[in-house]
Amino acid sequence: KGKCPEDGWDESTIELFLHELAIMDSNNFLGNCGVGEREGRVASGLVARRHYRLIHGIGRSGDISAVQPKAAGSSLLNKLTNSVVLDIIKLAGVRTVTSCFVVPMATGMSLTLCFLTLRHKRPKAKYIIWPRIDQKSCFKSMITAGFEPVVIENVLEGDELRTDIEAVEAKIKALGAENILCVHSTTSCFAPRVPDRLEELAVICANYDIPHIVNNAYGVQSSKCMHLIQQGARVGRIDAFVQSLDKNFMVPVGGAVIAGFSESFLQEISKMYPGRASASPSLDVLITLLSLGTSGYKQLLKERKEMFSYLSSELKKLADTHNERLLDTPHNPISLAMSLKNLDENNDAAVTQLGSMLFTRQVSGARVVPCGSVQTVNNYTFKGFMSHANDYPCAYLNAASAIGIKKQDVDVFLKRLDKCLKTSRKEAKKEGSVNEISDSNTATEQPED
Repeated sequence: KGKCPEDGWDESTIELFLHELAIMDSNNFLGNCGVGEREGRVASGLVARRHYRLIHGIGRSGDISAVQPKAAGSSLLNKLTNSVVLDIIKLAGVRTVTSCFVVPMATGMSLTLCFLTLRHKRPKAKYIIWPRIDQKSCFKSMITAGFEPVVIENVLEGDELRTDIEAVEAKIKALGAENILCVHSTTSCFAPRVPDRLEELAVICANYDIPHIVNNAYGVQSSKCMHLIQQGARVGRIDAFVQSLDKNFMVPVGGAVIAGFSESFLQEISKMYPGRASASPSLDVLITLLSLGTSGYKQLLKERKEMFSYLSSELKKLADTHNERLLDTPHNPISLAMSLKNLDENNDAAVTQLGSMLFTRQVSGARVVPCGSVQTVNNYTFKGFMSHANDYPCAYLNAASAIGIKKQDVDVFLKRLDKCLKTSRKEAKKEGSVNEISDSNTATEQPED
């Protein structure tokens, strides 16, 4: 049926299945006589076993989704993986998605592939409308494809940074719809930025006949992000949405899923990929989903949501004890932010030092964002980089509840953060006292005649 099984398979069953697929590839035939330049020869037995002897990769030189005659098993693996992943995307909330395929590239390069496919459909276009999100790979994906990003600054609503819909429409009118390749929006993001207003953007794209590509990097794990995509496609236009394999399915980095609502457009994207591709990301995600089953994946989604509520309530308590506050970002379903106003006021360097302290104490993934940092990316200068705005009102710390997180992770993080904050405040007070003494000494010194 090409669907993810409800109950996960045990490891020996999965291995038997993979071995059955592998013996369908010509490099594993007993009497095979290869005289070409690409015959699936592997020098190391360890490498062969690591890949279950599925050596030929996926696709053909003209289409990453095409069947290879000499690699029936690898081709079947590819088709099954795409079908099972499509089933999971529907289960996660985008019910009307019609097609998807796994690519052996992370999210940024997969977005680039989408933009390059649109180039042939819109030869005059040179701009991409991009509501600002301070993350380098999605910005560089547009530059790498040869387009000029048009950065739309976010609007501050309470603590949240939201899409400036009026600015998007005004920019489309100013540049001319025919000169715009697409609108490049984002769902999953670091608080206090929240997912873009996808429904409104989708309606604008439909009205002006402009393609719409969504960066859904780690949004599959969030029912809210997936609902936004479903609603956007229902009321307006979404051409494709791209998500990472590692962030959503807990596999090694190196793959993404490109999905959409038009099979013909998805085929165009798959044909744009030059040459064959590694089967490793497809193999990893198929093994993972077969071992989890739909019931296992649903359970992971449920636990993630529960851990988000737990992290939110506990981080709020911790913030209160340190005279800080949990920023109010109800539209962000994965990431949270806690203000660091007291640290920022005492000492400019204290905020970034907190980040270093957490990292050396083996807390990974927490981002500490100071005020006013400036960064240049591909000749574009961003003020307040990492905060998604030129002048966000305060410094803050990010933490996220992503798929696979456990209660122990949250508890250990909060304990270590509490210690680091106490240490930082002590050091900041000491430094403040030293500076006061130094200033008073300077003031009492009399200039010589």
